[in-house]
Amino acid sequence: MYNLSGKVALVTGAGGERGFGRAIAVRLAQEGVDIIANDVVQNPYSGRSSSWRGLDSVKEEIKALGRRAVAIVADVSNGAQVEKMIQEGIEQLGHIDILVSNAASSHGRDLVPVVDLDEDVWDSTMRVNLKGAFLCSKFVAREMIARGLGGKIIVMSSAVGKRGQACRAAYAASKFALIGLTQSLALELAPHHINVNALCPAMADTERINVMAAALAPTDQTADEHQAKIYKDRVAATPLGRLVQTADIASLTAFLASPQSDYLTGLSIPVTGGAIMD
Repeated sequence: MYNLSGKVALVTGAGGERGFGRAIAVRLAQEGVDIIANDVVQNPYSGRSSSWRGLDSVKEEIKALGRRAVAIVADVSNGAQVEKMIQEGIEQLGHIDILVSNAASSHGRDLVPVVDLDEDVWDSTMRVNLKGAFLCSKFVAREMIARGLGGKIIVMSSAVGKRGQACRAAYAASKFALIGLTQSLALELAPHHINVNALCPAMADTERINVMAAALAPTDQTADEHQAKIYKDRVAATPLGRLVQTADIASLTAFLASPQSDYLTGLSIPVTGGAIMD
């Protein structure tokens, strides 16, 4: 466990019940961090669970751990909304020490070969995944620099940002680009004692994969059957023999947010169970 009491983190893309964002927000709260939880809507996967209320549920979880929590709906690809979100979070919680740029575009129409990929889908993927991380990093870094106490920025790339996949060109390109953004930010912000690192997780059992499996399922398989096959194939190709868990990502995020990672910056860390080692 790390003692991060008194720190404040902004976690984007935190509204899903089974997503990385929620797991990260809760783990950081367990380490003593107050949380600004963000998503583009209050409940990005509404209708999947009668008990899950998106950001409101996350906020209640954080408060139950004895930490302060603010839930803010904002589109990370809109600069004015990002700037307003950060100012609102600072007004309520005082400052931001940690940014976890986790928000990502929805799967669906992007899961096609490049020759069939619509321009608006490409643009939307880049706008959310890449521009969103750029905007959040830009405005949070300004606040960190002005405060003069350093900080931590953690960018959610992907294993697909290390190794491309067929029918995922837009997503892969955006995630590769996030690694370049991470490295450039790390160099620019190092004099201000702000560490910037990227995580590159393999496939996890999240709501996003439900959507992806439904979009890619062949005509002779249901979405559930295709998802089960995807998982089986991924486990078979993973040396450690299982899918990544949201807890794996949350634990590594907590380490990168802590002083124990102070000499690490500019990294893009594959969290793939040995499937990717560079």
